[in-house]
Amino acid sequence: MTELLLAIDVGNTHTVAGLFAGDELVEHWRLSTDSGITADQLAAAYASLLPLSGRSFADIGSIVISTVVPSLTAQYRQLAGRYLGLEALEVGPGTRTGLPVLTNNPHEVGADRIVNAVAAVDIIGGPCVVVDFGTATTFCAISAANEYLGGAIAPGVEISLEALTSRAAQLSRVAIHEPGNVIGKTTAASLRSGIVLGFAGLVDGIVEAMKREMGGEKVDTIATGGFAGLVVPHTRTLDRVDPLLTLKGLKLVHQRNEKQ
Repeated sequence: MTELLLAIDVGNTHTVAGLFAGDELVEHWRLSTDSGITADQLAAAYASLLPLSGRSFADIGSIVISTVVPSLTAQYRQLAGRYLGLEALEVGPGTRTGLPVLTNNPHEVGADRIVNAVAAVDIIGGPCVVVDFGTATTFCAISAANEYLGGAIAPGVEISLEALTSRAAQLSRVAIHEPGNVIGKTTAASLRSGIVLGFAGLVDGIVEAMKREMGGEKVDTIATGGFAGLVVPHTRTLDRVDPLLTLKGLKLVHQRNEKQ
């Protein structure tokens, strides 16, 4: 059996993990991120997930990780060493990505944003804009020469709703799903309309401004993240959605470092 690559993207709210057999993504999972979890607890979680697809730790030949939660870096490193007998490739300063980063301080750009950009360049090429609907809504601009130019960061859908309902006494938390109409007939419907359509407008405004700043040339766009499927249909600037973009970027980064 082909040894598998375990790719893990640790976000502030959710962790997305996937198994690659060569270039094929054969399994993936979405978990809640717990900043206090230990390596042993992580091992127990993955050991319970792998058999669901007929696999075990013994099938994993390499592991690549990106994380924006510093407290979990050491825990995943211990997971790789103790339970897999491997040294994890951690995306960060010094990692070979093949993507020049032209920001003032490349080290402060989140690992998830870098791997998203790497995948976008591979799938659609530059110039392009990547929008990630995560804990934050991030925008990354890539040049025609496939260089990471910089980006923008806005609040995420979920934390915006949490902030609003926690500060407004008469607004209760609602489940976010497709709004029926722009003009809501109930408070819950009004919240859904405002959140979903409001973020669609925010995204269109920032993407259009980025395109102008990038010279007005043809700029492709791609979106990912947990709320992309909900918001993107209401935008006019986003061309496609790839919910597994970050995992694909991790696989590409691993390949480039493996060759090195």
